[in-house]
Order: sequence, then C-alpha cells, then structure tokens
Amino acid sequence: MVELMLRLAPEEGYTAAQLDGVTFMRSNRPLPVTPALYEPSVVIVIQGRKSGLHAGNLYVYDARHYLVLALPLPFSIETEASAEEPMLGLALRVDPLQVAQLLMGLDDLPASEPATLYSSPMDARLSDATLRLLEALADPDEVRLLGPSILREILFRVLQGEQGSGLRATLAPNSHFGRITRVLQRIHSDYQEPFDVPAMAELASMSVPTFHVHFKAMTSRSPLQYLKAIRLHQARLLMIRNDMSAISAAQRVGYESPSQFNREFKRLFGRTPGDEAHHFKRLLSLAPAVDIRARVAF
Repeated sequence: MVELMLRLAPEEGYTAAQLDGVTFMRSNRPLPVTPALYEPSVVIVIQGRKSGLHAGNLYVYDARHYLVLALPLPFSIETEASAEEPMLGLALRVDPLQVAQLLMGLDDLPASEPATLYSSPMDARLSDATLRLLEALADPDEVRLLGPSILREILFRVLQGEQGSGLRATLAPNSHFGRITRVLQRIHSDYQEPFDVPAMAELASMSVPTFHVHFKAMTSRSPLQYLKAIRLHQARLLMIRNDMSAISAAQRVGYESPSQFNREFKRLFGRTPGDEAHHFKRLLSLAPAVDIRARVAF
C-alpha cells in the first residue's frame, strides 16, 4: 500500500484521485497542531500518524485506526511524518445518498450512541478493501470499472462497524441528530449567505433554546461560532488553491468588513491571512490526478 501511495501521491499536499470522492494526502514533515476542516469522510492513513482534537477529546488515526466524520467539522490536527517515512493517507468523501441506499439493505446493526467524529481500529476486511481500492486507482481501467464498487464496499464496512452509528444517525431525519445535520449541510453549502439563529432553528424544526443545546452538543460550538469557523476555513482554501487575495476571499465567504475578517482569521489560525496562505501553500494545495500510465512503476 505504501508503494502504491507513493506513486499515486508523488507530491506533498493533497492530490485528486481518478475516482470522484477520493483524495490522497501526503506530508513529508511533521506538522504542529493546526485548525483543520474535513467534510463528511472516512480518512484512512497508510503510513505515519495523525491525531485530531475536538471538544477536549483526542482521536488518533494511523495505519491501525481510521477516522470517520459524519458531519463537516472544524477541529485541530497534528501530523507525525518525516522525509524518510512520509504520512500517506486517503480521504473518502461520504455520499449521504449512498449511505441511505446501503442502510436500506442492512439489518440488525449494532446499537451505540451517535458520534459525529470517531476513530476505530482497522480490521482485516477493511484493510483488504483499501488495498484493492489503491490497486484499482493505479489502473485506468480498474478505477473506472471496479473503483466505485470498492468505494461502496468500504463505506459498507464502516457502517457495519461498532461506531457506524454516527453515519446512520445522519439519515434519521426526525431525530435531533438528523435535524441538526440538515442545518449543518445547509451552512456547509451556503456559508457565504446571511444566516441567523432563529432561521437555523426553524430549519431544524426546533425552538431557539433547544436548537442551541443540540447544536453545541454535536459540534462543540454555538451556531454562529460554527458558521464563522466554516467561513474562515473556506477563505483559507480560496487563498491557497485559487490564489485569491485576502479581501476577495473575505468577500466571497460573506464578510463585509476586511478588518473584522483579518482579526477573526488571525484569532483562529494564529497568523495573518497572507502569512497563513504562504505557510500552507504547498501542504494544502490540491494537485490534479496523476496519470499512472505516464509514470515508470517503482
């Protein structure tokens, strides 16, 4: 798996795969704790070690543990890696429609409390499916014909896992979890639009006080704190991946005051927008998919 990852992700940072919904991650150096934003995904580390901190809880994901995010969540991550042994991993985007289709065919699932973020041990079947996915991603014909079904199998394994309840709960529309999920998805897709708490509560079919309680229980942030974090993370990506200026990025994500944007950006990331974009230009850039046929095999 390491050999395949080195071919598929030859450069540091993020690399798109030939299969929609799959992104490769590579870091050739250790990275200190830094704020991050993951979309709903399954993150599998092949080599190296990453750890995430959210709501005072530590989540480790390495060659023996995978990470699952049922919702788009801002949290802090740290990476252990070196030039000799780079951190290599892949992020698999969770498709709610595919989750719903799989759940329709599953019976007698293990019962547990819904979790928005968790790490679980890799088992032999999930590891085998991951290897087969990497092999398919390295072959243009296999990725086209077999890739989607292997990706679906991996999601199936995660749903069957002992902590798969977080993903399953996002599809329960009348539960508190499902109602808050509806609001989070709206924020994540329309973060640049004006939002207020009463409108969010109405979307969740809750009173404002009840909405506040359940929202913070799921995200560890108030609704407006969460919206602010999403906007700032998206602005950072716009500056890094689209070469956008800080003023343009601030306007794009919904800020009217550049000075307010600069203050809140530095408070979250510890650097000015310009310094942060320069620092993470390589590590957070998204490279196009590698044409394996044009590369000499190791």
